[in-house]
Amino acid sequence: MNWLHSILVLAVAFLAVFFEASFGGFRHLLGAQIDFLPGLMVYTGLTTGWPAVILTAFCGGLWYDSFSLNPLGASVPSLLLIGMLAWRGRELLENDRPGAQFFFGAVASAFQPLATLFVMLNIGAAPLLGWKSLWQWLVMILGGGLFTPLCFILFRRIHRAFVYQPARQVAFRPDRQIKRGRS
Repeated sequence: MNWLHSILVLAVAFLAVFFEASFGGFRHLLGAQIDFLPGLMVYTGLTTGWPAVILTAFCGGLWYDSFSLNPLGASVPSLLLIGMLAWRGRELLENDRPGAQFFFGAVASAFQPLATLFVMLNIGAAPLLGWKSLWQWLVMILGGGLFTPLCFILFRRIHRAFVYQPARQVAFRPDRQIKRGRS
């Protein structure tokens, strides 16, 4: 399921970026757009290998930048760093608890816009910053934190649907001796 899992992660990244670009409900309701990619990168780093992390960061960052006003490739380094840190520390992190998943997603969603802003300022771009940016950042932190446990739930259900589940243990034990004939 490794290659299928990686393809599904890329498909969800594409759909998440497309949803962010086409659906303006969060933007109109909250005054900010929620970014789903940092939470997805946390999931990818904790559950897949490094090739899938690199591919998801690269493709997801380019897709995100193509729909936003960011220079092309400005989001890739921050997403790659989030995914690689999650991949590197996956043995140490408790990734099966929703509270921990929310925390990791919120930290990643807090880091990603700041790192992208750092990249943009270093390449000479002039992003619009103001007091409203602080509200947008807080909404992104909360939204990304809430999206991360949903990623784990979604992919757990997909995994159950597509991967063969072993049969439950039956009452017959294979090491039991069967005597034939009269006793």
